[in-house]
Amino acid sequence: MRALTWQGREKVSVETVADPTIQDPTDAVVRVTSTAICGSDLHLYGFLGAYLERGDILGHEAMGVVEAVGAGVQNLRVGDRVVVPFGIACGTCFMCRRGLQSQCETTQVHEQDKGAALFGYTSLYGSVPGGQAQYLRVPQAHYGPVVVPDDGEPDERYLYLSDVLPTAWQAVEYADVPAGGTVVVVGLGPIGQMSARIARHRGAARVIGLDLVPERLAMAQRHGIDVIDVGSTDDVLGAVRDLTDGRGADSAIDAVGMEAHGSPLAAGAQRAAVVLPDAVARPFMEKAGIDRLAALRTAIETVRRGGTVSVSGVYGGAVDPFPLMDIFDRQLTFRFGQANVRRWTDTLLPLASDPADPLGVLDLRTHRVPLEDAPAAYAMFQKKEDGCIKVVLDPGA
Repeated sequence: MRALTWQGREKVSVETVADPTIQDPTDAVVRVTSTAICGSDLHLYGFLGAYLERGDILGHEAMGVVEAVGAGVQNLRVGDRVVVPFGIACGTCFMCRRGLQSQCETTQVHEQDKGAALFGYTSLYGSVPGGQAQYLRVPQAHYGPVVVPDDGEPDERYLYLSDVLPTAWQAVEYADVPAGGTVVVVGLGPIGQMSARIARHRGAARVIGLDLVPERLAMAQRHGIDVIDVGSTDDVLGAVRDLTDGRGADSAIDAVGMEAHGSPLAAGAQRAAVVLPDAVARPFMEKAGIDRLAALRTAIETVRRGGTVSVSGVYGGAVDPFPLMDIFDRQLTFRFGQANVRRWTDTLLPLASDPADPLGVLDLRTHRVPLEDAPAAYAMFQKKEDGCIKVVLDPGA
C-alpha cells in the first residue's frame, strides 16, 4: 500500500509499505477513504522528530470501510463504514469505565509513562502506524471504531468524529461555560473553529475568537463568532474586556498549544532541539520548558477572576514556567487533557449526521488532495498558504 511516512525534520514522503494484517483477535483492517492532517501532525513534522523513526507512518484522523475483522470483534462487519478514534482504548478497564479513554490501562505506554496509545504519534505513544495510508490496522476494534451511516454523504460529515469534534466538545465541556456566559477561544484552527461553534450550540451567549489569520477569522465570523484580530491590536486583553463588561470572559479555551506565535525565546529553543541528536534532544525536551506559551498566557489573561481555563492545545515541555501567583490570586480553575474520544462520540454522531449541519462540519475542510500530494499539503498547512485551514487526504485518488 501507499502511506505517508516521516523522513526527517519537515520532510515526509509517500512510500510503498507492507499492507497491514490482523495480528490480534481484537484487530480490524480498514480501507481508508479519507484521512486528515491535524495541527498535532505539524508538531511531528517540525519539532518532535526525536521520538520518530524514518519510515514511521503518520496520521491519526481517519475513516473508511472495514476490510477484515479479528475473531474477537463482534460489533463490526466487513463493509461497515467507520470512523477511527485517534486514541486506542479497550472500553472495559478502570479508566475507560470512568470516561477517561485517553488513559486506557490496556493500551497505556508504560515504558514512556504515558497514557493510551495513539495512531501515528511517536514512540511516546506506542509507535502505532497511522492513518495517512491506504489501509489501517485498528487495534481494540471491538470498542474503538464508530459505525456511521453509509448514506452517500461526503466523508467530511463524519471524519471529524476521529478527533476534531470530540476534542472540541471536551474543550467546551472542560471550560464549564455558564448558561448565557462568555468564552474566549484562543486560536481558530480546526479545533478552535469547532470549539467556538460547539460553545454557541451549547448555549454560550457570546463566543470570542482570537487569531491573526484572515481566513480563520472570516470562517469563524460565518458561524456567528465575535472575532479579534490579534495581529492588528496591541491590547488583546482590553479588546476582550470591552466585550465583557470590563471583567473578562467566564471561560477561555487554549486551542493552540506549543507552537503559538509570540514566544521568540521558546521558538528558538524548539529550533535548537530539532537539530540535536536524538539521544540529546529527548532529555532536553523532557527536562526543559521549551513550549511557546503565548496562547496559554492569553487564555489566562482574558478569563475573569474565578473563571475556568480549558486547554486542548498540545504541549511538550516538561517544566514550562507557569504564572502561579496570578492563577492563585485570581482563583482560576484549569482543565487539561487528551480527548477521551469515545466518551463523546455517541453524543456527537447525531449532530454530525443531522442534515441541518448544526456544527457546520461541512464548512471546515478547505483542501482535499490525493494522498500522493501529502508532502506539499503538509508544507502548505504549516505555512498557512492558500487559505488553508483543514486538509483532507484522499488515499483513493
